[in-house]
Amino acid sequence: MMFRPAVVLLAFCLMPALTGAQSRPAPGALARSLQQRYQGVRDFAADFVHTYRGGVLRTQTTERGNVKIKKPGRMRWVYTAPEKKEFISDGQKVYSYLPQDKQVIVASMPSDDQATTPALFLAGKGDIARDFTATYAESAPAGAAAPAKTTSLKLTPRRSEPEYEYLVVAIDPATFQIRALTTRDRQGGDSTLTFTNLKENQGISDKEFAFRVPRGVDVITDGTRN
Repeated sequence: MMFRPAVVLLAFCLMPALTGAQSRPAPGALARSLQQRYQGVRDFAADFVHTYRGGVLRTQTTERGNVKIKKPGRMRWVYTAPEKKEFISDGQKVYSYLPQDKQVIVASMPSDDQATTPALFLAGKGDIARDFTATYAESAPAGAAAPAKTTSLKLTPRRSEPEYEYLVVAIDPATFQIRALTTRDRQGGDSTLTFTNLKENQGISDKEFAFRVPRGVDVITDGTRN
């Protein structure tokens, strides 16, 4: 499912300002600044393009959509092309809605002490500096094709994660904006998100994160079909 790498990447779209390549801070210090920076962001929204290249089957896909995040624990991912799908968290439950499959998968939001997945950091859980080792990446992974004139930070989880090996964050050093976010999965594939129209602290309503199960769909909770 393409949702997981997307959520993994989006957790880092609030990178703090860099001081430039000649005086850039130590990677660990930058990770701590990132943790402090995103703690001050209550909500944000953006458009995204999500690409995946490589893996065992050497696949290549491109998807588009928009996302909204609000602390604590609320997320709304809407994929609009080429296939429509939604992934919504109301802070308690996570709903994965696949219209073509006529199916909704419901899972519980992990508790704070289990929140090592980067997706949950942005939603107000976890600690980036604590849970990752940071180094500067010389370039984006092969196939990621980050935009030119970016600085890349590589984030490796301190404990083994089943879904990914590491993350690479590509930042424009002139504007301090995120240009590309890439995760390397365990099959050797690279999943990249690029963002536009990023807006912070807009006062997004809680109603945006309420999910109503459509009629005529199967609901699967904890592996059990309802």
